[in-house]
Amino acid sequence: MRKLLAGAGIALLMVSGGLWFWQSQAGTEVPIPQPPPALPQQLSLPEPDASAPKFGPAPPTPPQAPKASREEQRFNRYDRNRDDLVSRLEMMSSRTKDFKKLDKDGNNLLTFEEWAAATGERFAKADADRDRLLTRKEFSSTRPKREVKPRCRC
Repeated sequence: MRKLLAGAGIALLMVSGGLWFWQSQAGTEVPIPQPPPALPQQLSLPEPDASAPKFGPAPPTPPQAPKASREEQRFNRYDRNRDDLVSRLEMMSSRTKDFKKLDKDGNNLLTFEEWAAATGERFAKADADRDRLLTRKEFSSTRPKREVKPRCRC
């Protein structure tokens, strides 16, 4: 019980000391610093002559790269070493079955022509009404079918 009363007394002393210190600091005035003096006029920028041109020459325009088609962009994602051929190693290991379907000549190299032909065939299969346009429903049929994985390994 004595320890409890002693602790309460010490806490009361600390709180009252803190309040006293806080109130004593509130009465002191803090000086506000003055802004620095203005710079002399001699440090301003020089004025141009009346004969000086108002604008300089225009900067050179950067060369424009041709925009790649969507199929070229997809092909380039797989062509890691940029030799215009996609090898089996460059394809993801989970896509070997798809790679074999695309590689028509069976040389384990996929050219852009083979890629484009397979994609054109897939487009033709998806275009049900043969109007050379894919609606949202037709486009959703181009998505590869995902295999259902078992939830557990029992």
